[in-house]
Amino acid sequence: MFRDKKVIVVMPAYNARNTLSKTHQEVLEQDVVDSIILVDDASRDDTVKIAKGLPHVKVIVHNKNKGYGANQKTCYQTALQEGADIVVMVHPDYQYTPKLIPAMAALIGNGLYHCVLGSRVLGGQALKGGMPVWKYLANRLLTLIENVVLGAKISEYHTGYRAFSRTLLEEIPYERNSNGFVFDNQILAQILWFGYPIGEISCPARYFAEASSIGFLKSIHYGFGCLWTALTFRLAKLNLIHSPRFSFRSEMSRKTPSKVTH
Repeated sequence: MFRDKKVIVVMPAYNARNTLSKTHQEVLEQDVVDSIILVDDASRDDTVKIAKGLPHVKVIVHNKNKGYGANQKTCYQTALQEGADIVVMVHPDYQYTPKLIPAMAALIGNGLYHCVLGSRVLGGQALKGGMPVWKYLANRLLTLIENVVLGAKISEYHTGYRAFSRTLLEEIPYERNSNGFVFDNQILAQILWFGYPIGEISCPARYFAEASSIGFLKSIHYGFGCLWTALTFRLAKLNLIHSPRFSFRSEMSRKTPSKVTH
């Protein structure tokens, strides 16, 4: 809990057997965390078996691989159903340190932001942490273009370490986003569309063999997806096109009752 607000950590998992236990242990060390939801996207290893043996973890298994975006959709929908006031996404590959969960929850719980990102770029630690140079350069170029087109000032759009308020997840129509990796970018564009400021904190990141990372070809596909998302956002702002992704409130805002406080 953080100031009577329930904090749930969600973990979108895929073949995370080697790092799951270590990530889970560090998550539980953070006093504000009430529970953990792990959604496995049809892993080919024994991620599910390990997860079911860990304390304070609700495990949900996709019967087939649906994609990273689809995994997140299940994570957030389940967290809302479990009564979360603050949802923090932590990858179980131990690339991002769970030690920042209290700080991210505090920024949301104190009413300063509805979305907080753990930025690998703030503080200049990305390359020192092992981020490949080509990935870093692509990150910086995409972020520059997106800031111009979206009219924002975010240090990076491509971190997987994120925290959201219940209010935000109930309003943003994230269920209309891609089931693939570009989901990450689309939800941030939606947050900006609905007028929510995005907070950031500096986050050291680790790059090692077991850490999940998309390859070069998938990165190119993701990059074009990000550019298309930004262009769609701008054209919709100019009323030149209609996009359901940037037009209406989430269906969840009608399906999920808000948590009652006394």
